Amino acid sequence: MLGSQMNYAPIALPFLSVLVFAFLVLVVLIQIGALRYAYRRIGLSAPAASLLLLGSLFGSYFNLPIYQLPDAQVRSGEEVIFFGMRYVVPVVADWPGTIIAVNVGGAVIPTLLSLYLLAKNQIWIRGALATLAVAVICHMMAKPVAGIGIAVPIFVPPLAAAIVSVLLSASYAAPLAYISGSLGTLIGADLLNLDKIQGLGAPVASIGGAGTFDGIFLAGIIAVLIASFSSGPVPSRAPR
Repeated sequence: MLGSQMNYAPIALPFLSVLVFAFLVLVVLIQIGALRYAYRRIGLSAPAASLLLLGSLFGSYFNLPIYQLPDAQVRSGEEVIFFGMRYVVPVVADWPGTIIAVNVGGAVIPTLLSLYLLAKNQIWIRGALATLAVAVICHMMAKPVAGIGIAVPIFVPPLAAAIVSVLLSASYAAPLAYISGSLGTLIGADLLNLDKIQGLGAPVASIGGAGTFDGIFLAGIIAVLIASFSSGPVPSRAPR
């Protein structure tokens, strides 16, 4: 019973529908070749890019529990508004306390892809600098939200990642935007605020889910847009 209640849509249906629509538009553009060049700059084939976005979107439904915090009372079956976004508090029964979990679509997949892009492009130093900058910004903007856990304004991660990545490297701005937008948000908003989870009454505090998933998903889309508008040849190898 506990396992089935762990998995739920992280944001309310109207807002989730917007993300689904954005995903479908990108898939159509990829299939007609409009963004193949952009994904090639990131380091992905068109089918791999579509699979990535699909996995991130639908993987947001699944949370992997890793730790339990005792909580006197948890909230259940509510919608919480933060910066105009409606987040879903799952319906739970006989809940033991706050469960710390890792979201598949918002943490596992973005982390694995970020590590792949770092290794493929050999941009470890610039990747670390971009991630650090975005992590600091997200940490400053992140807020504890009762019933949800930690939330960050939806456009902070993608915009911060886009600006920092372009400033660090025009040639590698696209992969840097994805890496910093994903890892920077996970580190700055979620991991560095785990000490603030206790007492919020959240049945599930999901790393990469709930209040940060939408920002991480949009960071991937912004990375593609950066690549599609950037100029110059595709770099064959980065020096560092």
